[in-house]
Amino acid sequence: MAQTGATVEDFARVAAKSHHFGSLNPKAQFQGGMSFEAVMASRTIVEPLKLAMCSPIGDGAAVLVFCSADFARRRGLDAVRAATITLVSGLPGGASCNARASAKAYAMAGVGPEDIDVVELHDAASPAELIYVEELIESDGRGLQMLHDGQLELGGRIPVNTSGGLVAKGHPVYATGCAQIIEIADQLRGRCGARQVEGAGRHGTERRRLDRRRYRRDDPDHPHPLTFKSSQESTAKTSISA
Repeated sequence: MAQTGATVEDFARVAAKSHHFGSLNPKAQFQGGMSFEAVMASRTIVEPLKLAMCSPIGDGAAVLVFCSADFARRRGLDAVRAATITLVSGLPGGASCNARASAKAYAMAGVGPEDIDVVELHDAASPAELIYVEELIESDGRGLQMLHDGQLELGGRIPVNTSGGLVAKGHPVYATGCAQIIEIADQLRGRCGARQVEGAGRHGTERRRLDRRRYRRDDPDHPHPLTFKSSQESTAKTSISA
């Protein structure tokens, strides 16, 4: 908050967005939706966190099936390709795990932040979404501005946590990461109904391509300070699951 000027109201906007996505997900733990006002009115857990900004613990299961590209072709499967999967360990000082893992993944996959259509990230509490957006996508501090501009919502530049995230979809601990990857796979297959991201997995529409052009790393008006190509991508070239 001291570094970016983020406020409790900003965290409430993130939570309200997550709860809206949850209302569109029949598998979410919380499907009723919550307004900004309702989030702000929920009881304080510890400053600045309100109850509705914190992920609930729940029961759940998720399964991922990996196979070779040849197997998928022979069986005629509607498979989603995993461009890369990265894993790093924490180090004292320097860049965060997210920044380092995303650097490695972007470079291995041959993509950059401008290629991403949809993101799923680990929002154990709503402030984490803004932190991770900047570590994975906008390292020059524009994450808060993206929130204010509606760029993290459906129809925005990069919708984040269309499943509802941990805050609304729920957090069944070990199943959580797999469930978020499944959300990305469903987005790339066009299976997400009312929360479907337009153009996900097909490099987007012309509108989305033109919008992304404003954020290219080689744009002198919008320089990207990171030298890598980009993100903790777990399922395909136009998605992130972190």
